[in-house]
Amino acid sequence: MNADKSVPRLYHQTESGLIYLGDSLNVLENCVKESSVDLIVTSPPYGLVRKKEYGNVDADEYLEWFRPFAKAFKRVLREDGSLVIDIGGSWIPGQPTRSLYHFKLLIMLCEEFGFHLAQEFYWWNPSRLPTPAEWVTVRRIRVKDAIDCVWWLSPSPWPRASNRRVLQPYSSSMRELLKNGYRAKKRPSGHDISTKFAVDNGAAIPPNLIAIANTESNSYYLRYCRERGIEPHPARFPAELPEFFVRMLTDPGDLVLDPFGGSCVAGEVCERIGRRWICVEISEEYLQGAMGRFVRPIDADAEISSKKSDTEASYYRLPRPGILWNGVEDTLLPGDGGKTRQVITEPTSTPPCSDYQLSMGLGVSPRALRESEQADSSAPLIDTGIEEG
Repeated sequence: MNADKSVPRLYHQTESGLIYLGDSLNVLENCVKESSVDLIVTSPPYGLVRKKEYGNVDADEYLEWFRPFAKAFKRVLREDGSLVIDIGGSWIPGQPTRSLYHFKLLIMLCEEFGFHLAQEFYWWNPSRLPTPAEWVTVRRIRVKDAIDCVWWLSPSPWPRASNRRVLQPYSSSMRELLKNGYRAKKRPSGHDISTKFAVDNGAAIPPNLIAIANTESNSYYLRYCRERGIEPHPARFPAELPEFFVRMLTDPGDLVLDPFGGSCVAGEVCERIGRRWICVEISEEYLQGAMGRFVRPIDADAEISSKKSDTEASYYRLPRPGILWNGVEDTLLPGDGGKTRQVITEPTSTPPCSDYQLSMGLGVSPRALRESEQADSSAPLIDTGIEEG
């Protein structure tokens, strides 16, 4: 084991990359030259309410903890380089409201350290569980939190980039339009759609919503860890996420850095597509598992899916709102916003009453009915005082 983690040591070296064991601030200061990095792509420990195995920082302390990293990132990045941060949100303890720490981080990076927000992205994970359970599945007063924010920043307003590197297949409706033609006209929204819209460019420009299910379960990395009794890193991002930005923001031979390397997913991506790279991780156990990414031919891993065929199985679908809407909602909203946990013994409904009847004073208002029902309801009300993060 590395006794003094403040002193980094070179843990592993490949043809294109380096893995350091130690404190990333020390590595950034002593092992990385000024203005030498083309892209920093990383997923730092989130500012969560509950402590995780990988050493997250309390949301309230997050900005102070991050400041020295921001300064170091600014020093090593090229002026036309990019900083990409995948960061999840968190909930305020004991109430169903969100922390603003990741938005405050973004503002701090721009206003204190001179970074420019090139664009905000959102990683949608279709497989994410409906959490926090207390607010989502028990009290049913919030919806599933299924996205991470991904901040793309740069020291300059003009970082090197090309969206031609990350094009997506045309949708079936767009292919139909290209086949049958399109009449140029102004839309009701005021957008003037010219004849250029019907030009077949081979593929579509992607949106800033990145859909990737984080469902890795039997990859070579996980098998490698299981066979050796190594605990896998619990918060790995899927390889397609860093690969999207590595491809869009760097050229072959450029230098990519992940200062919170974890199991070195970014390093594996860079090794495969011809970028130089540096990963830094403070936990030796995580790096022991990361070796599974580099002990066999790097392109042999089936978990890397950069060349999926253009089939329906390659798409994630998000249903539009309203598919299950049918008539008037008959379950009353909780009068206290869900603060008191209610055990529903049977559904509570309002008598049939149209909006017209209510507007004419012919019906009972839902609020009045709710207040009446709550006054003499036989359903037990339980104030648990629970603090759910």
